[in-house]
Amino acid sequence: MRTRPLLAALALSVAAVLPAAAPAAAHGDSVHLDVTGQQNGHVSTVATWENDHDPVTEEFAGTLSATADDGRAVGPWRLVAVQGRPGTYTTRELLPAGHWRVTVDCAFPSLGHSERELDVEAAAISDPAPLGLRTEAAPTPVTAAAATGTPAHETTDDATTWAAIGTATAAVLLVAAGFWLRRRARG
Repeated sequence: MRTRPLLAALALSVAAVLPAAAPAAAHGDSVHLDVTGQQNGHVSTVATWENDHDPVTEEFAGTLSATADDGRAVGPWRLVAVQGRPGTYTTRELLPAGHWRVTVDCAFPSLGHSERELDVEAAAISDPAPLGLRTEAAPTPVTAAAATGTPAHETTDDATTWAAIGTATAAVLLVAAGFWLRRRARG
């Protein structure tokens, strides 16, 4: 029976791959968003991963919308990274004075949603750049890695490194098992 060794090799290969894939999913499959408040009309949001509560420092695509008690609506405005505060995002636009129902949504790197009511006082603008954002002629997205001055490849942790090593090892084992099975089938 050639089926039994083939099934055993396949089971061994799958067992080798599964533990290597587990650390890659350690963050979870959704982003937790927390509207933490506002400063001079700029709403701040902290984005963390659902399972381990690490700050979201990957490329980020999030928006903010708000509706006032008097019916005014603003947004959606793009959320941009705050320099020196990993996982913290704000808007370039000012939220006018009033009582607001704020909604933040994230579409990438994973889905996230949050809502909160905020009271915004009339802003006294002395620095037009919100929470340390650079003022530029044309707004450009600022990633957390770019904002902190560290290259994106340095944001990996030990779990990610070991997951990559485990995945590479599993791939080598799968190829070796395939060659071994082919050789046994011929011989």
